[in-house]
Amino acid sequence: MKVDGTLSVWGASEIVTEARRHEKMGYDGLWTSEAAHDPFLPLLLAAEHTDQLEVGTAIAVAFSRSPMQLAYTAHDLQSYSGGRFILGLGSQIKPHIERRFSMPWSRPAARMREYVAALHAIWSSWNDGTKLDFRGDFYTHTLMTPFFSPPPTPEGKPPKILVAAVGEAMTAVAGESADGLLAHAFTTERYLREVTLPTVEQGLVKSGRDRGDFAVSLLLLTATGRTEQEMANAVKHTRRQVAFYGSTPAYRAVLELHGWGELGDELNALSKSSREDKWQAMGALVDDEVLNAFAVVAEPGRLAAEIRRRYGALVDRVTFYTTYDIDTDVWGPVVQELGRRNFKSSD
Repeated sequence: MKVDGTLSVWGASEIVTEARRHEKMGYDGLWTSEAAHDPFLPLLLAAEHTDQLEVGTAIAVAFSRSPMQLAYTAHDLQSYSGGRFILGLGSQIKPHIERRFSMPWSRPAARMREYVAALHAIWSSWNDGTKLDFRGDFYTHTLMTPFFSPPPTPEGKPPKILVAAVGEAMTAVAGESADGLLAHAFTTERYLREVTLPTVEQGLVKSGRDRGDFAVSLLLLTATGRTEQEMANAVKHTRRQVAFYGSTPAYRAVLELHGWGELGDELNALSKSSREDKWQAMGALVDDEVLNAFAVVAEPGRLAAEIRRRYGALVDRVTFYTTYDIDTDVWGPVVQELGRRNFKSSD
């Protein structure tokens, strides 16, 4: 189980500082996300000022770009980083693709499957000299001349691709086409075990691979604190985040697996209400059983052991997801403890 951090600063000097700090603390990787900023540009700085830290996107929006455009960016970052770049892709939702990016939207799972295949075809033409002749339902790439072909990446290896998925259709695409899955934060140990991983396995079988060829990365809701006050604050904000996700119909399947479908209805209705205190009221509906199913709630000294107990056999990478302010030094011993155990178990 590797431990990854998230980049939450965007100034050039701050990016360098954060990347170096994550590497010094023992993190395995550092993710950027695509929201109010480009997700790729900060990774160039992060890679330049670290030696071993993997850098990646969690996520970059696939359907806002053509496969060729993204292939160049990812190929260059793989070269600049010496092979440490991971391309995490997400589909986004229809309104954003059509109305924000002015790009086409249809059949997202099928489109993502083809998108990943197109990337591999383009990279193969650059790294292996394969003739580019990709023809799909959504994308066609048949022209590549030497002038537009970049040199191969280090050792000729393309970036690994991780696909973000919530529903079973996209999860199956990840298992079939990608190198890994970016699991949504609104998931549970049981959902991973009973729904997500079996669906991944089906995709792996189709592609002739096994679980050892695939990485599952989990954005893990985590509530921790050094004092009672810090713990109470962490729990409060984490309850509200669970409530926020639970109010979204697209995530209802996770609640239904646990028999909490009615909770989803209540949360959804509250989210649409005009109550000024609706977010607090929604958080109050998330009891301890629900909270502990979706989040790891533990003091810093118990956090590593609890993460390993619950997810050690299920996921390969984990990223702490917090919705509250906390001293970043809290994570150092947790990262180091997970790292030491990983090393010992591999001997």
